[in-house]
Amino acid sequence: MLELDHTSLHGSLTDPVLGSISFLNEVMSRYPDAISFAPGAPNLAHLDHTDLSRFTTGYLDHLTGERGMDAARARRLLHEYGPSRGLINDLVAGALRTDYGIDVPDSAVVITVGAQEAMLLSLRALFGTPADLLAVVTPCFTGIIGAARLLDIGVVAVPEDGDGVDAEQLLAQCQAARSRGRRVRALYVAPDFANPSGTLLPLDRRLRLLDLAEQEDLVILEDTVYGFTALAGEHLPTLKALDRAGRVVQVGSFAKTCLPGARVGYAVADQRIRVADGSTRLLADALADIKTMVTVNTSALSQAVIGGMLLEHGGSLSALGAARAPVYRRNLAALLDALDRRLSGLGGQVSWNRPTGGFFVRLRLPVPADVKLLDVSAADFGVLWTPMSLFHLDGSERDEIRLSCSYLEPDRIDEGAARLAEFVHSIAA
Repeated sequence: MLELDHTSLHGSLTDPVLGSISFLNEVMSRYPDAISFAPGAPNLAHLDHTDLSRFTTGYLDHLTGERGMDAARARRLLHEYGPSRGLINDLVAGALRTDYGIDVPDSAVVITVGAQEAMLLSLRALFGTPADLLAVVTPCFTGIIGAARLLDIGVVAVPEDGDGVDAEQLLAQCQAARSRGRRVRALYVAPDFANPSGTLLPLDRRLRLLDLAEQEDLVILEDTVYGFTALAGEHLPTLKALDRAGRVVQVGSFAKTCLPGARVGYAVADQRIRVADGSTRLLADALADIKTMVTVNTSALSQAVIGGMLLEHGGSLSALGAARAPVYRRNLAALLDALDRRLSGLGGQVSWNRPTGGFFVRLRLPVPADVKLLDVSAADFGVLWTPMSLFHLDGSERDEIRLSCSYLEPDRIDEGAARLAEFVHSIAA
């Protein structure tokens, strides 16, 4: 049997970023009785006893009714490969326009296999030379770092504080790259309750970031997955909604608000590309072309289910989010309350942030939070978490952990926090 030398394979295969998600799954399988604050999985309570065929039927009715399609043709759409750009682009573009003031044509939306594919397609299209660098806000979602590593794109870190990314730090990275004969081509940022930090980027910083993108000729890749968890009336405008210079490519997902198993996301890319003959086309056209060589198309059945869910909520992304957000706000409040009750007695030995939305809380321990400590926490105390070092390019912040409260019920959150408190008191003694 052939044995391959790892040095002859792509370097990303030995990158710990690519193994971070499977690592957590492996730890959870070894400790099935532990309460896990590790995965950022959505809560599926809204899908209990749901007949998914109802949503498919609703979408077919939309095709034959509002769009006037022949019924037999509409049914065949769900049996075929389908266009790489997608089937529900009109619904997504309409919702973005009505809900968030993002006025783009249907053709500027590409329906993807989750937000992860939207990121991969965007990076592949935007990064044309080895001199191009991707800036990421650190700590950062491992999915974007992993996608960059797969594509051999250099990554630089832009630190954040309690209010998210610091534009002046980004400017410094741009200047440093130029001094080395390179350029920062794009910035990845999740302005609303980012994974893993939970930070919310204030309006003034959003505007400054857009100004800097114009000044430095940057593209901003905006991840909007967690924005729906904001309190009613406290939603900040997305970067894409504020963008007047065409600097923002937005990616989103229906995993948290609809059905994670459907694996449906989207990219909004209305920027224009000038081609060799002088004509122009949308960046979304290029993403759709690349997609034909990656996943061919997003499942038509999955899109029909998501389309039906959208239609049942009046074709509104914000209405979908409003229907799901209370569960996540309840869970976040339960976790913060439990930490306050059970860990406040340790004073300065431990600390945690207090996000106002999203799925995650960061907690600083009095000792390094490595894999060995995670094993102790799981085996001896029955509670799992994620080391924050996984979300830093250099593995820093080794004394912090991420706690996800999204898919647990309040009683399990409280019990998990009790176990976590016993663990923390044992290492702080």
